[in-house]
Amino acid sequence: MIDDYAAVCPKCGTPQNGGPNNPPPAADNGGFLWGLLGCCIPIAGLILFLVWKDTKPRTAKAAGIGALVCVIAYVLMYVAAAVLGISAAVYAY
Repeated sequence: MIDDYAAVCPKCGTPQNGGPNNPPPAADNGGFLWGLLGCCIPIAGLILFLVWKDTKPRTAKAAGIGALVCVIAYVLMYVAAAVLGISAAVYAY
């Protein structure tokens, strides 16, 4: 039996997960809620993407996609409002 905090196996020398010098990897499940947070607050999604892109790539991708979807939706709504405003102005004359 190997100690829970052993960095290497005492018999073969194989590196182990866990231990004070080698902590277990953080959970990276790419949660939907991080994407929702990125969509509701795009700057938070961008910051989370930049912070987690190396350590939690799936979760970072979810937050980044949520932020990107929100920004694209804002741009499309702005363009649609501009087109409707211009067409309404042309139609009024």
